[in-house]
Amino acid sequence: MNIQLTNKVAVITGASTGIGAATALLYAEAGAKVVLGDINVLDGKETQNVIVKQGGDAIFCETDVTSEDDVSNLMRTAEDKYGGIHILVTCAGILEGASVNIKDFDADTFNSVIDVNLNGTFYALKHAVPIMEKSGSGVILCIASGAGIRGGSSSVAYASSKGGVNGLLMTVENQVSNIRMHTICPGGLATPLKLGQIVQSAKRDGNDPDAAVENALKSLGDPAGVARVLTFLASDEGSYIRGQISTR
Repeated sequence: MNIQLTNKVAVITGASTGIGAATALLYAEAGAKVVLGDINVLDGKETQNVIVKQGGDAIFCETDVTSEDDVSNLMRTAEDKYGGIHILVTCAGILEGASVNIKDFDADTFNSVIDVNLNGTFYALKHAVPIMEKSGSGVILCIASGAGIRGGSSSVAYASSKGGVNGLLMTVENQVSNIRMHTICPGGLATPLKLGQIVQSAKRDGNDPDAAVENALKSLGDPAGVARVLTFLASDEGSYIRGQISTR
């Protein structure tokens, strides 16, 4: 199947690395104009440069998703530059407090994770939906996780935030017309987020972090696999799919 996103404008948060960067590359390859938002400027501009060198159309906009002004500016940039938004993918996320018992979990850590993972998704939907409604249709794909939806997590905060993302989408999809929404629940992937958590846990437990990462890479999936799913869901070919999507 030849998936095409020609004449589509896609905004991706957390687009500098991991699932976000892999998705940006595939979206551009499929013909979409891509607006990359991330607080990580170095890798974000590198992802943009790769897209442009391959003949694609992309711009990078430094975005802290915990700032509503930053997220609003990201969406306005897409509208001003390309005339609208047809696809929104929210990949920005952090994982902190791995393997910390609820009795010892720090409130600042909890609030920090909620601020990025849940509040950042809320801001993205709040400011993208009005622009998408002008086009009469759209697709919103929010990265959640099996954590907090089907089962637990190594982090109280992470599970809470991802369960919240799922609840957010279930509520918002009843408030809009002609915008398809999916919560995407990836499994274990070799992303900077996951590998960072493995290193953190290994150091805390007194284990060799390099050995822990090497062992984990034997079973972790490739973010590009999830990006292929997101490309299908964003396309017209994915228009019959509804609801929560689980991947490797």
